Amino acid sequence: MDNEGIVSLFFARDENAIREARQAHGRALAALALRILGDSRDAEECVSDGLFRAWNTIPPQQPRDLGAFLAKIVRGLAIDRLRAREAQKRGAGEYCLSLEELSECVGGTDTAFEQGALTEAIGDYLRSLSPQARWIFLRRYFWFERVEDIARAGGFTQSKVKSTLSRARKGLREHLEKEGFDL
Repeated sequence: MDNEGIVSLFFARDENAIREARQAHGRALAALALRILGDSRDAEECVSDGLFRAWNTIPPQQPRDLGAFLAKIVRGLAIDRLRAREAQKRGAGEYCLSLEELSECVGGTDTAFEQGALTEAIGDYLRSLSPQARWIFLRRYFWFERVEDIARAGGFTQSKVKSTLSRARKGLREHLEKEGFDL
């Protein structure tokens, strides 16, 4: 079933919506949560919690891209779960490595207004990138994929992925400084 049909099931409050959403997007969502958490049971719980949250938010929300909508929910749940653990000093998997890489570009923001402005500025910057650079950037910093996996999926060398990410981080830092963010 396509995403539009699945969203229609959510709007009709048909419980098959969850089953269809899991069938269409479950593997990608579980892989995302696993990259953040490093534990398959926790990842699967995040997927289930994410689908339940989608059930509670559709309607009134009507996502244009159901996969991205679900990924955003599951990603947030997995990050929250990782933060709550506090048992691991460095965190799990690619999540902490990705954040460490981005820390040179994006400092902390104190208010919800600053966070919203930062999100908008990052979105503007991403739209300015070439489709290939944006794809690599999002695979690393949204989906938390390993450099090796990005290279393999895109048919690139690891060196190309690393240099693209380095240039993108540098460009992001410059863009944010121009926008007035104190990094």
